[in-house]
Amino acid sequence: MTTLERVLEFLDRNHVCYAHTKHSLAFTAMEVAFAEHISPHKLAKTVVYAGAQGYGLAVLPADCLIDMATLGEFVNDPFIRLGTERELQELFPECELGAMPPLGNLFNLPVIVDSSVDSLEFIAFNAGTHRDVIHMHTALFEKLTNPAVAKFAISAVAQTII
Repeated sequence: MTTLERVLEFLDRNHVCYAHTKHSLAFTAMEVAFAEHISPHKLAKTVVYAGAQGYGLAVLPADCLIDMATLGEFVNDPFIRLGTERELQELFPECELGAMPPLGNLFNLPVIVDSSVDSLEFIAFNAGTHRDVIHMHTALFEKLTNPAVAKFAISAVAQTII
């Protein structure tokens, strides 16, 4: 079963109201937002981190960067790092590289959502491919995933100015 099929089955089994859209091939979160005609701030990108406690999913807006030091403080692990491509292939074998959905319960991984995502009414995220996106109420996403919420995203615009 592909990751997309697992995502759709999981959402349907949990009676979640969502929209599934397809767009032209897009690899980066910013490209996906453009292809979906939505603000990059409303597209949630999934970043895999690795640390002493294992792997986890950090979810932040497409127009932001992750502050690993701040995330490390939150998870009480100053040595956390980004997952490697090889690790991503092992963790998500049925998923296209870089298109992981933020549904940690499908992969037995904890989810941490940046507070800026938490404050949105709706979010959209990759569904396992570079063409498929799920749109849903943020409250429903959080009910399904029960994420921790922390502030660890940095505006990419602000970062390029510095």
